[in-house]
Amino acid sequence: MSELQIRAATPDDLDAVLDFWKTAAEGTSISDDREGVERLVARDPDALILAERDGRLAGTVIAGFDGWRCHLYRLAVHPHHRRQGIGSALLAAAEERFVRLGGRRGDAMVLTRNETAHHAWRAAGYTPEERWRRWVKPLTD
Repeated sequence: MSELQIRAATPDDLDAVLDFWKTAAEGTSISDDREGVERLVARDPDALILAERDGRLAGTVIAGFDGWRCHLYRLAVHPHHRRQGIGSALLAAAEERFVRLGGRRGDAMVLTRNETAHHAWRAAGYTPEERWRRWVKPLTD
């Protein structure tokens, strides 16, 4: 098996990332479109981190830092590449980015029903925060 390459996404990667999420990510988000991902990469070029093996996309994570909090989204590994350390490598890259930026704690958005993800996040040292609940309001149609 070839070496894993971890790098920031570029605008040229965005269509491949969106297609990848259809296969590898659980659920969809209101921001899972070209415009939303373009805006992310334009605002913070290092936030969308990719893992590639043999030149093919194997995993993603969004490591967003707003200057105060460190947020993790879209940790996704292609089903054929799971349990090979790709998710761990992506999280390590995200956490290193957060530390460089002055972040103190990472939090992850994880679907309640995604038991497979729960195991992966726990193995990475994350725990559910039961005292808080996410409240959302769509700002567009």
